[in-house]
Amino acid sequence: MNKKTMKRWFVVLGAVLLQMCIGAIYTWSLFNQPLIDEFGWEKSEVVLTYSIAIFVFAFSTIFSGRLQDKIGPRKVATIGAILYGGGLMLTSTATSLTQLYIYYGVIAGAGVGFAYVCPLSTCVRWFPEKKGFITGIAVGAFGLGSLIFKSVIEYFIVNNGVSSTFFYLGLIYFVLSLIGSQLLILPPAGYGSTVRNSNAIKENIFTVGEMIKTKSFYLVWVMYLFGCMSGLLVIGLAKDIGMQLAGLDASVAANAVAMIALFNAGGRLVWGTLSDKLGRIRVVTMMFIITAVSMITMSIVTLQYITFFSCLAGIAFCFGGFLAVFPTITGEFFGIKNLGANYGVIYQAYGAAALVGPIIVANAGGLKPTFMIAAVLSVIGAILTFIVKPPTVDNI
Repeated sequence: MNKKTMKRWFVVLGAVLLQMCIGAIYTWSLFNQPLIDEFGWEKSEVVLTYSIAIFVFAFSTIFSGRLQDKIGPRKVATIGAILYGGGLMLTSTATSLTQLYIYYGVIAGAGVGFAYVCPLSTCVRWFPEKKGFITGIAVGAFGLGSLIFKSVIEYFIVNNGVSSTFFYLGLIYFVLSLIGSQLLILPPAGYGSTVRNSNAIKENIFTVGEMIKTKSFYLVWVMYLFGCMSGLLVIGLAKDIGMQLAGLDASVAANAVAMIALFNAGGRLVWGTLSDKLGRIRVVTMMFIITAVSMITMSIVTLQYITFFSCLAGIAFCFGGFLAVFPTITGEFFGIKNLGANYGVIYQAYGAAALVGPIIVANAGGLKPTFMIAAVLSVIGAILTFIVKPPTVDNI
């Protein structure tokens, strides 16, 4: 193994460390009841913290992506590590909802957003010959973060209380994220040019301003929105779906949370790898079809234990795939050079999906109508895959 090969796998190690830490943001549900018990806040008030964090996370990728294209991923990821770890440690001192929203929702959420884009764009530059596979590893680590730190969080809450838990987690995340950040080094100029030059299609390089003038951008953005919506819905409602529609006990339905984390992470690696072999858009079509079938099944079939877990597994598996494949689609459609900035804009579809999903739930009149709406949007997404094409500079 030559030095360059070793160096790029150290970059992957850094990406995995960083992504696992910031991926632990998905463990927020573990804090809801302890915070309610400790401070007497309403559940809706506590849950709002997570919504703020996810929104700030997605929104801040616009700025972090553009910044890392200018000053490099290591510096931006380091800023993210400081904000994320520092935000959690500040959260340990929160005694009011306003402080909770600012420390965790805004500061820690921004830390996740600053760190998230850096490993993706860096790894893709080091592995131009298998972009889908390597993106799958990076975002797969993000998906596994909640599973890996779940037991750690539960241990700290039981033994130290919820406030102290935030401090200890902030310290752990800060140290590990800082180590991972320092390994995010860009390859030397010209690295991988042989692979890119062997491609039949010449790479186009789009700035953000040029990208948003293309029809391809809007099609990709809408496809990403529809792809994320179903996954975010079942992640947020998994336990409720099991209890209300499948008649499962709370303890059994709660197992869906761990299962979703596993299939979410597995889908990122599997679909990312398949996209290298079958093509990005083709696998997106397949994921939309599986998601639509799963959503239709949940909306019209009386759910049992097996159908409940099978449908959730299929949706989570494809949700992970969308998050793995769309960064690569962004790079191939609009160029690797400005991938951080461009993907930061496209990633707003994820943030929009997090906001649109609850609106549909509130107005659809129940879970089954919500699933049918999500199924229809998945079918539309599948249709769009036959329309979307890589843009050319001449289209601007």
